[in-house]
Amino acid sequence: MPISHNTDVLIIGAGLAGLSAANDLQQAGYRVMVVDKGRGLGGRLAGRRIGDATFDHGAQFMTARESRFKAEVESWIKAGVAEEWYSSYPGQPNGHPRYRGVPTMTAVAKHLAIDINVIRATRVDAISSQQTSWLAELDNGDTVTANKLLITSPVPQTIDLLATGNIAVPADKQARLNRIQYESCLAVMATLDGPTTIEAPGAIALENGPIAWISDNLQKGVSKIPAVTIHGSGEFSAKHFEQDRMAMGQQLIDAAAPYLGIAKVTEYQVHGWLYSKPTIVDEAPCILLSEATSLPPLALAGDAFAGPRFEGAVQSGWAAAKALMGAN
Repeated sequence: MPISHNTDVLIIGAGLAGLSAANDLQQAGYRVMVVDKGRGLGGRLAGRRIGDATFDHGAQFMTARESRFKAEVESWIKAGVAEEWYSSYPGQPNGHPRYRGVPTMTAVAKHLAIDINVIRATRVDAISSQQTSWLAELDNGDTVTANKLLITSPVPQTIDLLATGNIAVPADKQARLNRIQYESCLAVMATLDGPTTIEAPGAIALENGPIAWISDNLQKGVSKIPAVTIHGSGEFSAKHFEQDRMAMGQQLIDAAAPYLGIAKVTEYQVHGWLYSKPTIVDEAPCILLSEATSLPPLALAGDAFAGPRFEGAVQSGWAAAKALMGAN
């Protein structure tokens, strides 16, 4: 039997923005429900296992610049779900410390989801305004009625969802949403029969060619056995996104040969991130779409607002929570 849920705030997306907003709202006394189409938590904080190998195959690290976020990272370190990975490449000056999730990046998302009501592997098919509240129809037949709504999915998906309810977006805000652009990324996860030749800390960012990033998951402390994550460049990934995944993965493995030394790939999988990271972001940390309209409170957040980094996504969630608390 389909269930009719009722909550103060419905959040679509259990990535960093959605979970960060959920924590702030729940601490302020709101009943919160988060719905995500994925089986796991964290969106692009993604881990995967192949045999004895473990991979971070989405976001690779986080940096911390702003004071509240620095304090948040410290709390994650104390909770044992994050640690410093490195602050410089060989031959490079020290930069911001890069932190990683422990054992993988998804650990941070799981930590943020403690005590939060999250419905996973469930898609929101349609949303509609019911004068003073929102009605969301889920793909399992359930419905959710909520006083306030936060959408944190990639903006093209958000625009499609808004269209399901014929929700009139003010022209200036629609123009801002239409400006946002993302690049895609083909991510290869490959197990190896021996160690790579990548120097400590086990990561290389490349400016040219088909590869943007290679990470040695064994050196990183993620995997028990030699295993690499290879991210295709935005240009390579866009060009080949619809082509045979395994063939494109092999091309990236071939291009990575200089960094693998004599190690041979024993098995590999390929994941396509259609909205890997925003290349054009909105300047505001979130958008309160319902502002100056007759709509019930509705906000948009995510890494496409005010910064395409891990930190930006968390701050976007915090900003959206604050905006929704003040919206009636």
